[in-house]
Amino acid sequence: MSAYHCNHVHLVFGTKNRLHNIAPVIQPKLWAYMAGIARNYGMHVDAINGMDDHAHVVVGIPPVLSVAKAIQVIKANSSRWVKRQGVARFEWQEEYGVFGVSKSHLAAVIAYVNSQPEHHKKRDFAGEFKALLEKHGIKPRT
Repeated sequence: MSAYHCNHVHLVFGTKNRLHNIAPVIQPKLWAYMAGIARNYGMHVDAINGMDDHAHVVVGIPPVLSVAKAIQVIKANSSRWVKRQGVARFEWQEEYGVFGVSKSHLAAVIAYVNSQPEHHKKRDFAGEFKALLEKHGIKPRT
């Protein structure tokens, strides 16, 4: 099947129990590994970054791949990789956010993801995630 598509999404997910267990020393390698997973499944990687307790992934998802499958393969494979790096009990939380990104906003979202350390000088992940949900008209669960 051949299709024209432009399906960029901003995926956001945290570590289980919001543990701060993605050490800064492995973060660049983890983001690169996640990019490789995404590319292996036909996704176009725009940006991947995060902090010690969460990740942001901006990708273009091909029409043959569901968003749920995309996030499942990224989370499952990267979780196994982190465990192989010596973080024995590492897991991603089940909850995640998926936000559609229009072509006209893509550069701004990429810049936002690439400047994560600056954002987290002012706000923790819980506050950031709540703000993202509200910005997209999604009522946060309590």
